[in-house]
Amino acid sequence: MSATAVTTKGFIKQVAEAIFGLEARLAARWAYGAHKRLMYAQWYIQPSPEWFDHQIDIYYQFQRDRNSLWCERGAFGSLALKHGSLLELACGDGFNAKNFYSLRSKRVVACDFDPTAIATARLKNSAPNVEYIVADIRSQMPEGSFENVVWDAAIEHFTPEEIAGIMAGIKRRLTPDGILSGYTIVERTDGAKHMRQHEYEFAGMDDLKRFLTPSFRNVKVFQTVFPSRHNLYFWASDSTLPFDAAWPDMVEGRR
Repeated sequence: MSATAVTTKGFIKQVAEAIFGLEARLAARWAYGAHKRLMYAQWYIQPSPEWFDHQIDIYYQFQRDRNSLWCERGAFGSLALKHGSLLELACGDGFNAKNFYSLRSKRVVACDFDPTAIATARLKNSAPNVEYIVADIRSQMPEGSFENVVWDAAIEHFTPEEIAGIMAGIKRRLTPDGILSGYTIVERTDGAKHMRQHEYEFAGMDDLKRFLTPSFRNVKVFQTVFPSRHNLYFWASDSTLPFDAAWPDMVEGRR
């Protein structure tokens, strides 16, 4: 290739990068503003929903706050995946079902009692192996046998009595070595609820653990603390959990 051709290609590359870079910056600014307005429409004009559109996180809140807590649920839940069938309870907009679970599970059944949440999930987070179902998990939990059940950001929306009933339903649907994983939030120190729809917020790790140990032999509860939120995560099973000595995805180091 001649020097002239190399110079021409270099010039075209620079121009293309400049044009498309400008386009990308303008698109990012537009998406930021659009999702900021969407958040205000959904959360500041009452009634507010019981689920969250995580594209608002991608395009607006993550850019504004640089706070990664919204990614933790999918990441920690993914550590427990057994790559078979997965049931997600109270899936909301389906962001985790599509972006964290569907690529590493053969089949995902994701349900929520809110038809608007399921409509959003089907619109924004569809995937070939994900089925979205409108269902109230207190009485309509999808039937089947699942290697994983995920209960994220929803256990706090139920009373202790309802939690016990749902836990029994989860246990019946899990395979013998299946894993329940999930996330919830620690109550505020001033006694106010994080959301008006919350029925029971947990005092801490021990408080959450007591809801899990009657149903499962092996329970892990851990936390992350951010300035805006104190998070609790859990894994529960009658078999091996992530970071157990027998966990197949880990090799322990010894000195």
